[in-house]
Amino acid sequence: MTALISLLAAPAVIGIPTALVWLLGRRAKVPSWILIVFLLAGWLTVLVGWALSQRAQPSLFPETSPCYGTRGTPVSQYFPPDSFCRHVDGELRTVNGANSKLLFWSAANTTLAVMIAAAFVQRHQRSRS
Repeated sequence: MTALISLLAAPAVIGIPTALVWLLGRRAKVPSWILIVFLLAGWLTVLVGWALSQRAQPSLFPETSPCYGTRGTPVSQYFPPDSFCRHVDGELRTVNGANSKLLFWSAANTTLAVMIAAAFVQRHQRSRS
């Protein structure tokens, strides 16, 4: 039953915000390519951020957690997204590498840059008419 609920909830959680952004962007006369890049970069930011913050958590198989063999306790940080293992001596050590953090920040900055570009395009269109 839980699988059925999550199967039905996934299109709503992804589809409704995507459709809302698309419809609002089209109403504001933002070009389609800007909307597509914005949506792709935005969802990439959300998914990579979630994966980075949940990497140390033993959700399905505790043996697959990076903290499993170290007697460490998993700790999550949601912004900026990162996962840590709190070791016996109290030290926090990250379990995410620099490349995955770079992917998150690249996607987040692309989302922001496209949003600013859409505002400039809209302003330019108003000044021409």
